[in-house]
Amino acid sequence: MATALLTKLFSPLRRSAFPQARYVRMPACSTRPHTYEGMSYDRMLEIRKCNVTPGYNRPNEAPLLIHQGSMQWVWDHVGRRYLDLHCPALSLGHCHPKVTKRLSEQVDSLWHTTNIYMHHHLHEYVTKLLAKFPPPLKVAIFTNSGSEAIDLAILMTRLHSKAHDIITLRNSYHGSSPVSLGATGMSKYLYQLPLKMGYHQAMNPDPYRGVWGGSNCRDSLSQSLRSCDCSNGECKATSHYVNELEDLMNTSCPPQIGGLLIEPIQGMGGVVQFPRGFLQKSFEAVKKRGGLFVMDEVQTGFGCLGDRFWGFEREGISPDIVVMGGGIANGYPMGTVVTTPEIAATMTLALHFNTYGGSPLACATASAVLDVIDEENLQANCAKVGDVFLKGLMELRDEFEIVGDVRGKGLMLALEFVENKATRKPLAAAEVNEIFELTRENGILVGKGGLYGSVFRIKPPMCLTEEDAKFAVFALRNSILQYIERRK
Repeated sequence: MATALLTKLFSPLRRSAFPQARYVRMPACSTRPHTYEGMSYDRMLEIRKCNVTPGYNRPNEAPLLIHQGSMQWVWDHVGRRYLDLHCPALSLGHCHPKVTKRLSEQVDSLWHTTNIYMHHHLHEYVTKLLAKFPPPLKVAIFTNSGSEAIDLAILMTRLHSKAHDIITLRNSYHGSSPVSLGATGMSKYLYQLPLKMGYHQAMNPDPYRGVWGGSNCRDSLSQSLRSCDCSNGECKATSHYVNELEDLMNTSCPPQIGGLLIEPIQGMGGVVQFPRGFLQKSFEAVKKRGGLFVMDEVQTGFGCLGDRFWGFEREGISPDIVVMGGGIANGYPMGTVVTTPEIAATMTLALHFNTYGGSPLACATASAVLDVIDEENLQANCAKVGDVFLKGLMELRDEFEIVGDVRGKGLMLALEFVENKATRKPLAAAEVNEIFELTRENGILVGKGGLYGSVFRIKPPMCLTEEDAKFAVFALRNSILQYIERRK
């Protein structure tokens, strides 16, 4: 029985590698954490269960008490160090010294002022940010989060197009507000409320789990293992998925649509990369129906993909609206919408303001983030370290039968767990959670995602090193081996 189980868990390609685990030491860190002197863990857990939103609680998971952070590292209340591989809102890492200094200086200068007055940090930041965009994307509007920015982008899309219907993709995630939930395409985030009026979800162009796609479809070092009839010069899967998008518009939408809201790579959906050319061809299809093309760059922007600063640049398109959030200010609450002057003019149709959007604190911090990305050449680091990391994950996929797919660009990566590669049936949530807990015991923090919760999402700070990536692969491998050992 144990032999049969191991046959399921290990791939026949690399089963002989099982005994050859090479020890990789956790990389050194010069920061020495302070001794934790706060509330006890048990008391905090009691308050969390009784007085904090129950949405934060996860069954069968003991939450970490994070005490301190420094760049790619965090410490818990007992002083144990972890490599933080899942911090989408921290583009540069925890407490980056230059960003911390800039924020501290601003705290001593000016916290807040109404938007009817000017302060130099907003105008300085607008100038820096818009220099990263192609014309005619020349107007920025500030909010407090990515969800708020999505809400604003949808409002502007409907006002400018004079059409109500918005198309998004199945398996997408665009935020947790009532408006952005309507755009989201995963049922586990949706409440039993009429949130979907005016929204249509198109078929998700997933080369791994979708109807079409396979080993020649992604713009990535790692391809889906299933075969397809695409060639290097043409992705037939893209044509099929665009046909489905056009069919949706022809059957479910009025002659003119408001627009298409899309992530360059799906984040919460499990780091799903679309077939090559899908963004470009869907852009063309939407334009034919009078719609706007809205890019959700909350998780993909600011160079983390390595080869481009923005995800939309990878296919040479110029969207009408771009939405940002997450790591835009390295953890300080902020979101932004960038668009054309013509579309931005819709905001004059009524009185519009945002109390804290574009505050001195937020803009000073976000400005420092852009400076650091350029000064420390972090986009190139994401490309270099991301390739090392991805190749290591591909070795895990080849070694273990339960690792069905590995994907991503730069430092936005994922591995998906399955019962076996042939069926691609998602590994049960309880099994994935067990591996997830083992990763913490082995010194790394990853995220979970995907429609079935069977994906480990990896989005570390842009400062991650090759040494860190090699340690992370070792820790993941060790976690999978421990999971297997328990089932013998």
